[in-house]
Amino acid sequence: MSQRSELDAQVADAGAPRRLMECHECGLGHAVPVLPDGTAARCVRCGATLHKFRSTSLDHAFAYACAGLVLMLMANFLPFISMEISGRTQVASLVTGIFALYQQGLWELAAVVALTMFVAPVLRLGTLFLVLGGLRLRRPPRWLPRLYRWADLLGPWAMIEVYMLGVFVAYVKLVDLATVVVGPGLYSVGGLMLAIIAAGTSLDTETVWREFERRGLVPTLQQADPRRPTVLCHGCGLVSNLPAVGHGECPRCGAVLHRRRPESLTRTWALVVTAIILYIPANLFPVMTVISLGSGAPDTIMSGVIELADAGMWPLAALVFFASITVPVLKLAGLIYLLVSTQRGKTGQLRNRTVIYRIVEAVGRWSMIDIFMISILVALVQLGELATIEPGVGAVCFAAVVIITMIAAMGFDPRLMWDAAGENS
Repeated sequence: MSQRSELDAQVADAGAPRRLMECHECGLGHAVPVLPDGTAARCVRCGATLHKFRSTSLDHAFAYACAGLVLMLMANFLPFISMEISGRTQVASLVTGIFALYQQGLWELAAVVALTMFVAPVLRLGTLFLVLGGLRLRRPPRWLPRLYRWADLLGPWAMIEVYMLGVFVAYVKLVDLATVVVGPGLYSVGGLMLAIIAAGTSLDTETVWREFERRGLVPTLQQADPRRPTVLCHGCGLVSNLPAVGHGECPRCGAVLHRRRPESLTRTWALVVTAIILYIPANLFPVMTVISLGSGAPDTIMSGVIELADAGMWPLAALVFFASITVPVLKLAGLIYLLVSTQRGKTGQLRNRTVIYRIVEAVGRWSMIDIFMISILVALVQLGELATIEPGVGAVCFAAVVIITMIAAMGFDPRLMWDAAGENS
């Protein structure tokens, strides 16, 4: 079997030891055997990945986390990016944009940028370093499982790769107007991006929790009885029997257990409606204002796309249009479609609807490109009467739309689609 082959959990060797697992996207139960190195078990109904096993994944992820922390230090202390125009030079560090947004009075936008491009990546790498490093000790600390639960939650909010794309857009906007010098700090951020991606792709949650079991950090549990109702833990992925009261705590990680996410459809509808309302001022109000020689011209999201197109930067204009306009609209439309079809109990296209959910959950974070671009421009273009860029209230509304739609996608339980169609007894 090749290193990248997939193992059908339903047709594997019947004599091999198995562990009960439940698909987090459609709710189908599987008896998954011990996987050979380099293989993955996928749901036979919707295609979602249940578990992938690499014997060296913990070692590789630990190495990537160490490299990422070193690169983060380099990115903060080495020259990042500078701009020179008419004999005046403005230098920006990795966090200059955060302070510039705060000084402009948009503390909400500064908080979002700080969380997604600095706080979440640092905490994600730091917690992975502590957890994977702790597992290498002869006597690992007992608090490692609880710390790993929090590290797993930080993954979607660490947006260094989106930040790098925002830096690229800002660079293209400025390079024709001024001399822009890229410092080694920016290259360090590029390496940091690769380290975070590599750590995330090489590490499997189930592999980590099984290592916790092997080291005695969490109890080794009896196999759940498939003849009784079971419940999937969203904290560690363990399938256990549903308590008689219908809820309880996971016996492995202590997370609260629910058969399905409580009030999933209601909460998702509330977040979707809120995002639609905020999306209107996000497009009507300026996201930034460019003031040159005392006169200013406000820019909305669409006017920024038109400006790039008029300058002949069609690929970049298409990128910004797709990330800032197309993605939010399609994400909201996709969530509405999933909600309506689930509430009406539609039975058709279940696998396709699950794929739509998968895409909606994955692409929403890329809409932060405009916000990161603004943070870079605000940090660099502060040249007094010569040229200044000020952020606008439209950027705050747009950032709120991105964050709210991300939370909405995370809160939607795709298993409800299969429940409503009668596929899960």
